[in-house]
Amino acid sequence: MSLNAEERRRTAEELRRNLTLTALTDQQVAADLEWTPARLTNTLDIENADPVDVWQLRDYLAQAFRDTGHEPVPFTVLTDRSRAMARAWFALRTAPRHDFMPTN
Repeated sequence: MSLNAEERRRTAEELRRNLTLTALTDQQVAADLEWTPARLTNTLDIENADPVDVWQLRDYLAQAFRDTGHEPVPFTVLTDRSRAMARAWFALRTAPRHDFMPTN
């Protein structure tokens, strides 16, 4: 499963938009995923990213939204239907969760 140029552009835009809206920092995301900052940047840019990393980041961001009672900006390429196809090609990993501290 490979994405064409337009799908890569849209996916990168959706990942960045969701990251911005979570209010999580790049450092928090990289730490939660146990990635280097460079790996996070590469995955957000998507161009030469590992597809497994892209899916893991997508799932991490979606879960971060749900954990705060919100829904992420919809992913138009990385959908549940395309996940089924991706599983046939890649060994997808479960995304960790960000530990949101309750505010008083």
